[in-house]
Amino acid sequence: MAKTPSKAHPWHGISPGEKAPDIITAFIEIVPTDTVKYEIDKESGYLKIDRPQQYSNIIPALYGFVPQTYCGDGIAQLASDRSGRIVELGDGDPLDICVLTEREITHGDILLQAIPIGGFRLIDKGEADDKIIAVLKGDSMYGQYNDLSELPVAVVKRLQHYFLTYKNLPDEPAVMELANVYGRDEARDVIRTAMEDYANMPA
Repeated sequence: MAKTPSKAHPWHGISPGEKAPDIITAFIEIVPTDTVKYEIDKESGYLKIDRPQQYSNIIPALYGFVPQTYCGDGIAQLASDRSGRIVELGDGDPLDICVLTEREITHGDILLQAIPIGGFRLIDKGEADDKIIAVLKGDSMYGQYNDLSELPVAVVKRLQHYFLTYKNLPDEPAVMELANVYGRDEARDVIRTAMEDYANMPA
């Protein structure tokens, strides 16, 4: 009996897309209805439980990463150049992405096509931790937006609040800092840089 091909690793075995960074493939790990935070197991490529959501923070959009990207030295340098502060390291993970859609997607562990419109340059304990904001390709509501500046202010504030607070613990200082909010063109620069970091990623 012949063995069937192994499942492609979502980080390493899937392309970010022929039209990246204009249109990119995103692997979605968690959705707004999840009460448990899932994340990719870097060794096996399967989703694993990171932790139950202990507090009231709920991810406000689909959340995952861009395959074959890496937040390394290039992302750290870009963060330093654009924020005016010294950022020595990327966070060592694939580039995070948040995808807006009017549709209810009921589970993660899926691939989709997304159009980047901006992002947040977050600093997590001194490490660059960019969050790309994108819209689902063809989405009838969010598909009209081409740049983060066009989004309703309430949507942007909701996303910012989530990312600035989702790692907070009671009676402990906040760990996430927002260095920059940027639009479509810079989001593309960040994606290109993360793809270059992946190509130069240590074995």
